[in-house]
Amino acid sequence: MSEVIISVENLGKKYRIAHQAERQRYVALRDVIAGKFKGLFQNRQSKIGNPKSAEDFWALKNVSFEVKRGEVVGIIGRNGAGKSTLLKILSRITEPTTGRVHLRGRVASLLEVGTGFHPELTGRENIYLNGAILGMSRAEIRKKFDEIVAFAEVEKFLDTPVKRYSSGMYVRLAFAVAAHLEPEILIVDEVLAVGDAEFQEKCLGKMQRVSSKEGRTVLFVSHNMKAIQTLCQKGIVLEYGRLKCVGSTDETLSIYSESTKMENLVEFRADGLRPLISFVRVEQVELDSGNLVVEIGFKSPFPLNPPVGGLVVTSSLGTPVFGTNPRFHKHGFGQPRLSEGILRMTAINLPIHGGIYKISVWLGDWQTDYDEKRDVLAFEFKHGHPAVNTPNPELIGFTDASANWTVREFEH
Repeated sequence: MSEVIISVENLGKKYRIAHQAERQRYVALRDVIAGKFKGLFQNRQSKIGNPKSAEDFWALKNVSFEVKRGEVVGIIGRNGAGKSTLLKILSRITEPTTGRVHLRGRVASLLEVGTGFHPELTGRENIYLNGAILGMSRAEIRKKFDEIVAFAEVEKFLDTPVKRYSSGMYVRLAFAVAAHLEPEILIVDEVLAVGDAEFQEKCLGKMQRVSSKEGRTVLFVSHNMKAIQTLCQKGIVLEYGRLKCVGSTDETLSIYSESTKMENLVEFRADGLRPLISFVRVEQVELDSGNLVVEIGFKSPFPLNPPVGGLVVTSSLGTPVFGTNPRFHKHGFGQPRLSEGILRMTAINLPIHGGIYKISVWLGDWQTDYDEKRDVLAFEFKHGHPAVNTPNPELIGFTDASANWTVREFEH
């Protein structure tokens, strides 16, 4: 059981990102026709206008670690930390730019809904196809077939093309195939969050059994820290594409939790070509009362009439629990025209349970969204209130709480 089954050495993945040098807010049909007409009279050189610049983005850089046979390892990090890129390299979906990966055994991956199945084939045909890809004989697949179907609970739809499956059915069958066809390495991304709570528990139990009883290795990515703590003996923390920590589950969860709670201000570089969020900060969290104050800085090359912010609070599982947007909730600012300033959102007495939550923010005006930052900050309520479930279709999330928006100019 001490044999190293996954070895990652100085792994890096670089992408080339292009930036449009000029961004138009709005293009009408007449603009398209006029552009085509002008193009008939322009030489090749003049057509090149509106040039693009490009920069290198390292999704992963200098990542090294080892995983032993039979270990269950949780890979932790905020959105954009490089978790999915790492799993795609380990699953041989994409090639690394630098470094090496050594895998000793067959790999089964469950990365995102839609990966691994042929949409035109039935559930039955996809089970056999995936088994063949893993190098199993038809007899070996047949031996596991009934167990796979029973676990996935899709017997009635076995001879239906999977393109007609719901996302929940798809994930159930995909996980059942990946876990039962005896790979030495099982890689599971956050995709399990698509299933219901009962099925998630079923999957966690299956991953525990294949590790402890069958000696298989599991790599598990999740934002559900409770699931990581229950299932994993070891953790890997990624931050901005780099390895921050490898160690015991308790150690890595502690480091990750502290980093998310202490980051109450994130600043962004503006390119000056379009309205952008320049920073986000949690100004105030009142632990007992459930009050939350968030400020969103913005800069724009033209006045926003008026600037409008949006905010969504999600749970550690990514479920929206509270959201506010002046467009939906009719909170006006007296129509100020500002090119730069600070939007301030104050929510009073949020009726949510205690726990760690993430914030996503948007910037726009009354008609257009210009910029967004998803899962940009985290905060913690140590105490909370019973969640209020309401059928109001205008709400974002499960809570019915009011929010007040104000805006002010930057103080230079």
